Amino acid sequence: MHLSIDQPFDLAESLESGQAHRWRRLGDGRYSGVLGGRLLHLHQSPAGLEYQITGDSSVDDPLRAYFRLDDDIEAIYREICRDRRVAAMVAQYPGLRILRQEPWECTVAFICSATSNIPRIHQNMEAMADSLGEPLELNGEVRRTFPSAERLASAGEGFLRELGLGFRAPYVVAAAERVCRGELDLDELIRLPYPETKGRLMDCYGIGAKIADCIAVFSLEKLEAFPVDVWVRRALAEWYFPMQKKPPDRAMVEWAQAYFGRYAGYSQQYLFHGRRMQK
Repeated sequence: MHLSIDQPFDLAESLESGQAHRWRRLGDGRYSGVLGGRLLHLHQSPAGLEYQITGDSSVDDPLRAYFRLDDDIEAIYREICRDRRVAAMVAQYPGLRILRQEPWECTVAFICSATSNIPRIHQNMEAMADSLGEPLELNGEVRRTFPSAERLASAGEGFLRELGLGFRAPYVVAAAERVCRGELDLDELIRLPYPETKGRLMDCYGIGAKIADCIAVFSLEKLEAFPVDVWVRRALAEWYFPMQKKPPDRAMVEWAQAYFGRYAGYSQQYLFHGRRMQK
């Protein structure tokens, strides 16, 4: 099947930029992932995306939503490229998109990101899916859906520690239990203002400001969120505050949101990816 795309879009940069953690690059340049409970293989063509998927119906609309093809990306570029550093990153990585991920899976992924790295987050997410998800098959490849909050809560802390989550296991269980009790309604957070959304996420055991901002920008429609991790901290310190004492993360976030504006999340992703690639 084919999805036409007539705007800047780069599949590889978008999927490998540290936002999502269950995409696999296959040997022939395709990517394997689970979207909406279905296994699919993606390949970028000059005119858009070629894809295969379990089942007969297309997933054009879910793919458009996932890659935020409904954003006015040219207007966003005009706004964020007022900053020369971001403009340089947009020129270097044209078509890098923020992803609109499923909120529960995104929440667990960034809980697992605490003092971790991207390969380990991938491993944690796959271990949970392989142990607790439902099997899917496409072209001889078998993957599994990501487990629901109910399944993760029932699995318990000890089981998740055995899967390699370490000290993050109780945080995942605590979030799963809050979802099961209705105390954390992720769909409701999409409709709430950013400050309230961030506050409710930070009410969860183990979710701090950075993790809350990652969840907010990558799954809850809060494009003004500006996560500060080690790479963004380095980018801001080196490129915007040289020869100055490094400000605390909260001050960096407040400065960035005032400076970059309503699309601070897009600016952050370009700064993050660009600084990480410079290593």
